[in-house]
Amino acid sequence: MCIIFFKFDPRPVSKNAYRLILAANRDEFYSRPSKLADFWGNNNEILSGLDMEEGKEGGTWLGISTRGKLAALTNYLQPQLDWQARGRGELVTHFLTTDVDSLSYLKKVSMEGHLYNGFNLIAADLSTAKGDVICYYGNRGEPDPIVLTPGTYGLSNALLETPWRKLCFGKQLFLEAVERSQALPKDVLISDLLDVLNNEEAQLPDPAIEDQGGEYVQPVLSKYAAVCVRCPGYGTRYCSPVGAPPPIPCPTFHTRGPAKKPSAPMFHSEGQAPSSPEWIPELLPCPDAATG
Repeated sequence: MCIIFFKFDPRPVSKNAYRLILAANRDEFYSRPSKLADFWGNNNEILSGLDMEEGKEGGTWLGISTRGKLAALTNYLQPQLDWQARGRGELVTHFLTTDVDSLSYLKKVSMEGHLYNGFNLIAADLSTAKGDVICYYGNRGEPDPIVLTPGTYGLSNALLETPWRKLCFGKQLFLEAVERSQALPKDVLISDLLDVLNNEEAQLPDPAIEDQGGEYVQPVLSKYAAVCVRCPGYGTRYCSPVGAPPPIPCPTFHTRGPAKKPSAPMFHSEGQAPSSPEWIPELLPCPDAATG
């Protein structure tokens, strides 16, 4: 059970406003091997965590590149999985490593959607020169991907904007943090977003989750129905706020395991390196080894 909130405004009125603010939780089995976010790929241009599960190595759930590409993935809650299906994490890494634009890529993915278990995929091209484009495709929804209009969106383990109670609740908290963002120092905004992502208040009852998850979700519904999931052996492992302020896209990327206050960066790229014209990323280590 993962969750993503994002606000997208390619032409903000205020010069201090962010063109993109995204906050995401990755929920997974604690025993599933993975790498913390770091640079990889040609010229170390991609920043993401990596799945190291046997047979699924190299996939990821959220990543950005120095060329202004961003992709994020959630699984679609389904009671029965096809264990022969392809790993969904490759959908993110393939986009980040290609030169194909986001809409064209998702059109190609839509032709192969039947090869995977249920998923939702956000793909974005962020560029002040060409204009920001964010697209969405879910293989349990409409057959074609869509280009998103500016606005605020929520995505969990159903289709985009499906009104699960925890999604609506978390989206409201996210909106409140975003509305304060212009007046906040960056570190305070990050702390506020992490507070949103760490909220463990179960939003029950929620017949929509019960209907979609069936018997599979019943034993853990009281935990799954929160923005931040805490179950024995399974839960929220990574919290990742991402932001892109104007006038040029220089997003910050943070990823860490759950805690209430940010720890010191383990990497900070100061300034705008010639080899990284689009992004200035920051990484936060996971403070709790038990969460990955």
